Amino acid sequence: MRISTNQIYDQNMRSIMQNQGDLAKTQEQLATGKKLLKPSDDPVGAAKALRLTERLDSLTQFKRNNDLVTGSLELQETVLDSMRSSADRARALAIQSGNGAYTAADREAIASELEQIKLELLDLMNTKDADGNYLYSGFQSGKQAFAFEPASSGNAITFSGDQGKNFINLSESSKVQSTTSGFEVFEDVLGRLKFTVDGSSVPLPTKSTISNQDNFDNFFENNYDPANNNYRINFLASGQAELINQGTGVVLGSTSFASGEPFTLRGMEFEVNAIAGDSFDFSLDAPQRKSMAQTIHEFEALLNDPSTDSLTLQEGIADALVGLDNGIERVSLERASIGGRLNIAQSMSLSNFDLQIAAQTTLSSIEDADFAKLSTEFAKQEIALNAALATFPQVSELTLFNFI
Repeated sequence: MRISTNQIYDQNMRSIMQNQGDLAKTQEQLATGKKLLKPSDDPVGAAKALRLTERLDSLTQFKRNNDLVTGSLELQETVLDSMRSSADRARALAIQSGNGAYTAADREAIASELEQIKLELLDLMNTKDADGNYLYSGFQSGKQAFAFEPASSGNAITFSGDQGKNFINLSESSKVQSTTSGFEVFEDVLGRLKFTVDGSSVPLPTKSTISNQDNFDNFFENNYDPANNNYRINFLASGQAELINQGTGVVLGSTSFASGEPFTLRGMEFEVNAIAGDSFDFSLDAPQRKSMAQTIHEFEALLNDPSTDSLTLQEGIADALVGLDNGIERVSLERASIGGRLNIAQSMSLSNFDLQIAAQTTLSSIEDADFAKLSTEFAKQEIALNAALATFPQVSELTLFNFI
């Protein structure tokens, strides 16, 4: 077979260029630490690497989300712990105010401390996060959660946000609640359940109060109906006091009765001068829901009122204790819920970390360079290139004229 001079030159040139290209590619792999420099190097591996890179980006974002929600929940945990401590102090002061030896000045001093506790609770209920957003405003995080209007004809402390709950994704299929509306945690707290005697009743009881709140609450929950809320106590010739629902005529309880002596029915204690055939009416008050700060505000006003008598004070203390106890219970429930959410966030953080390590390991096996192998390959390619460069002049000088 004849080989022309042009063929000799072209073949040697291609060999040199190929060796130079291979050497340059190996050098780039060593310099970058990556064996996968472009998709054509390994199309299947490149596709896998792209998916793994997207997965790692998602896991990085989930880690940021986890750090964000953990910080928010820990802040809320601190807020609720502080509220619990302040509410406990307010509860102790309410009990202390019932001391019969206290003067009006003593009760005013207690009211002064309660005012500071009220303002502290209000500040906690309006806590902001690191970005300046209100934690308990629901979806309206830029709006102050609770407003204080002392001159208001209704509740002085009112909720101004909405009832939205915020969630944040911690994985592709898992999300955790990051905030709870202040309405649910602080505002929607049931006050003390009570009743009111009809002032036009004859005879009118000289005493009507709640002697056993638990029994009365049970009666209230089973019988309260806004459309049928009128009750009557009849005094029978048998010496019994009988409690009936006026709308249905159903007898709800009875007990022995003596005129002028106290008697108790369904947790309610009455004292009335009556004879057989007499009766009086009462109704159950509509349930009231308000924050602990509002409960303290009302009790503070009661202590500052010099006209408050002993019976009114005792009723006020009972109202305050029930409101505070219910508020503390709601705060404790939210505190427990936050603890559960923090556990979920911690668990997801560990899971995502394990997934991130696995994805990084797989990605490394696809695109990272084997330095030992590439160094050996580089030395071999360098020798081949040098050999090609050294032999090309000798081959190019070969001619028949050398043998004539």
